[in-house]
Amino acid sequence: MLAWLFIAISISVNPWFVFTRNAFSDLGGSHATDPWIYNYGLITTSIFVDLYSINLLLISRNKVEDFASAFVFIAGLFLALIGIYHEGTRPHVFVSTWFFAQMDLALITWGIGSLMARDRRLGLFSLLLGIVAPLIALVIPWPSAATEEAYGIVVIDLWVAVMTYINVKHVIKRRTS
Repeated sequence: MLAWLFIAISISVNPWFVFTRNAFSDLGGSHATDPWIYNYGLITTSIFVDLYSINLLLISRNKVEDFASAFVFIAGLFLALIGIYHEGTRPHVFVSTWFFAQMDLALITWGIGSLMARDRRLGLFSLLLGIVAPLIALVIPWPSAATEEAYGIVVIDLWVAVMTYINVKHVIKRRTS
């Protein structure tokens, strides 16, 4: 949710931004008004992604889920790199693409780990989301990079929401037992 806040603030100070024509990264480029809002916003958000990856490590049930949490941690580092290597810099496209690729790998790996832990519902959800979501992203003719990026962010948000719900449910169950 933090990323959405910084994106919204950046859009509000850049009225030229058109969701169906631009990329979110345009908000952090040299033509943007106050590009630091977007870029530092991504760096700030990356800290919370990495903290979340530590939580995943703490709740993991096997080495495969441990490995998935490492993918989330690395994705957080790449999110920071998007803010550091903003639009117009040479590594920008690579770090932007690799952020989403790392998250897809995390979902797939967590799904496999969950299946190994005999958690069929979460395992299938994570595994299928990690496989199907990027395929959908590749097949749909998106009107802009921002629309495709928004789709990717929503996929990540959905996974985090489900993971958080399940984790909270388990904590409550343990406390009442």
